[in-house]
Amino acid sequence: MYRTPAPRPGCAVQRGIRKPVITFDAGQTLVELDLDFLAGRLAERGVTVDPIALGAALPAAWSRYDVLVAQGARHPWHALMTLLLEHAGITEPAAHVEWLWTEQPRANLWRRPMPEMLDLARELAARGAIVGVLSNSEGKLAELFDEIGIAAPFASIIDSGRVGLEKPDPRIFEHTLATLGAPGAAAIHIGDSWAADIVGALGAGWRAIWFGRNVTAVDDERVAVARDAAEVRAALVRWGAL
Repeated sequence: MYRTPAPRPGCAVQRGIRKPVITFDAGQTLVELDLDFLAGRLAERGVTVDPIALGAALPAAWSRYDVLVAQGARHPWHALMTLLLEHAGITEPAAHVEWLWTEQPRANLWRRPMPEMLDLARELAARGAIVGVLSNSEGKLAELFDEIGIAAPFASIIDSGRVGLEKPDPRIFEHTLATLGAPGAAAIHIGDSWAADIVGALGAGWRAIWFGRNVTAVDDERVAVARDAAEVRAALVRWGAL
């Protein structure tokens, strides 16, 4: 009996044509925390901090964020920012963190584009892939992408703040496929957070690319690691998605 071949990993079958389905996280994958912008915002409150000090404090803050997500915390933004400001030398940061949070929908701190990753997203879209964004955010991510001029390659921007679900919950991955018009497809997700992005993608039956400067090797054929956009692209090529 003839059987229709199963889609390759990361591909959807639409109208008889296989299309890769690839989603990107937003923060630290397509856009970085803009430390100069953050320092400027704090200066509005009379707080002086060197962006270099913020940068030095960032790895420990992200490590704590991943631990909290793995423990089931819902988008622990406050904890991330509190630790970041503390390690950068700001005492009693709670009030500043709360103010930054209330300002986040209007002035998102994650606004520094990552050009090489965005170029990759554009290349994927130009080649016919179904490309989306899947991010734990505050509900205004689509508006931010429009504001900074990077929305064009993405068929849809899935924002946990609007959906009411967060990574690593597999339901937000299912929602993403439905929104992209590829329900049930085997997809690939690219992101920097092991707990949110990689665990979430694997739990939903996807493959994943763990992206970031400090990622480490993973003994799992469903996971690739990539320290830059070139390595992400190479992983997509290996998996037949590009």
